Amino acid sequence: MIPQHIEHIVIVGGGTAGWMAAASLSHFLRHQPTRITLVEAPNVPTVGVGEATLPGIRNFNAELGIDEVDFIRKTQASFKLGIRFRDWLRPGSDFFHPFADYGVPLSGVPFDQCFIRARQSDPALQLADYSLPTLLAHEERFAQPSPEPEHPLLDYKYAFHFDALLYAAYLRDYAVERGVRHLRDTVGQVQLNPDSGYIEQLDLNSGATVEGELFIDCTGFRGVLIEDALNTGYEDWSHWLPVDAAWAVGSEVDKDPTPYTVSTAREAGWTWRIPLQHRCGNGYVFSSQYCDADTAQETLLECIDGKPLAEPRLLRFTTGMRKRFWHRNCIALGLASGFLEPLESTSIALIQTGLSKLLMFYPEHGFNNADIAEANRLARLEMERIRDFLILHYQPSQREGAFWQDRRNMALPDTLRHKVDLFRQRGHLVSLEMESFQLASWLSIFYGMGIEPAHCGLRAGELPSDQLQASLTNMRTALASAAAKAPRHGDFIQRHCAAPALSAA
Repeated sequence: MIPQHIEHIVIVGGGTAGWMAAASLSHFLRHQPTRITLVEAPNVPTVGVGEATLPGIRNFNAELGIDEVDFIRKTQASFKLGIRFRDWLRPGSDFFHPFADYGVPLSGVPFDQCFIRARQSDPALQLADYSLPTLLAHEERFAQPSPEPEHPLLDYKYAFHFDALLYAAYLRDYAVERGVRHLRDTVGQVQLNPDSGYIEQLDLNSGATVEGELFIDCTGFRGVLIEDALNTGYEDWSHWLPVDAAWAVGSEVDKDPTPYTVSTAREAGWTWRIPLQHRCGNGYVFSSQYCDADTAQETLLECIDGKPLAEPRLLRFTTGMRKRFWHRNCIALGLASGFLEPLESTSIALIQTGLSKLLMFYPEHGFNNADIAEANRLARLEMERIRDFLILHYQPSQREGAFWQDRRNMALPDTLRHKVDLFRQRGHLVSLEMESFQLASWLSIFYGMGIEPAHCGLRAGELPSDQLQASLTNMRTALASAAAKAPRHGDFIQRHCAAPALSAA
């Protein structure tokens, strides 16, 4: 039997995905009689080394009515202006991907076309000089942008680094206060309706049972509901993104956190550095085809700044996605829906967008195949767009070594090849349906990875050279002046949102 009304939503799995789902649904269904239960297995090991996010996390928190300063203090958060990529094009290279556009249009011509035209005559011009958050990051400064900036050059977004365990606990308290029932138990058996194949009941190891009409799978890579019970299937993308393991460890900090994530290319992948107020998250994402686990662990421990706070933990995964994130009356969120390496901090953003698709097609009048098909179509497009964006960080690299040489030689997805070809020819930036990263982000990675256009557009080519150079100089000067006035990132935190010291326990 296919349920016609949603009286009870059952979330399986806690962590960031489970508690984001519980918090979001308890808020948006607050005027409905719908009950929500979250079943969380006790004693599940967690990494807890910090999480980097995209600016959309601010919208998620704001929609729930969460006070930003309270959130920052209780999750030991620092601010994030973007990601610094070290050694990706070649050893010694360095570029920044900010959460902002570059420059402003000139005489109706988009800035990127103006920059292409100017750089052809002056190769010393740097894209970074036309982005305020990039300049702030270089000086380790931070200031919140004005809600109504005086000039478009001063408009930018920011995100956070925070302790994922503390954030999950924060949302748990939020959800439980709003009536979410929290069970610490483990799913032993999933009961399906023999006619429809829909999930009807969970048999828990304690002997309790939980019935429901809508089930949300937040059980991580295993996918207890979406895969073990419903056999949805998984699409493997490791031929494009072959990293399949990661060591992760937290470390002590002895300096102020930087307002950005650091990603450094390594022999068989890349390392991350995510600075929080109370510690730093570190990891090495690598391909076991090109590097054994022991060597990868040694590499990670050699490159972290402070003393490790625990033994590193090894995670294994396969990049790709479930063939459907919504199957029958089950929706998979987080790692249960698929995995794209955390190179651009998309994990939490994908939880958010998964929830937004659920709310967009919420089955208040029963489950509809057309709704489910459209939600799955949009989810697939979103994952494919992010996949292409991540591949762009690898394929143009000039680094030596088997891992990087194989990335250069791999065939690109048609959608990415089309984008690269258009940009190489005339600097045209393509935006497709369900893009998670806007045109300025693609511009950042194109230039950062050494891909430059052969030509600019006709309108940019007709701009008077003296007018173009003067306008670009004025932009650089204004942005440099604005960046110099901002406080140091550490000072800003201490002044406005420093977290209380954590107890030794």
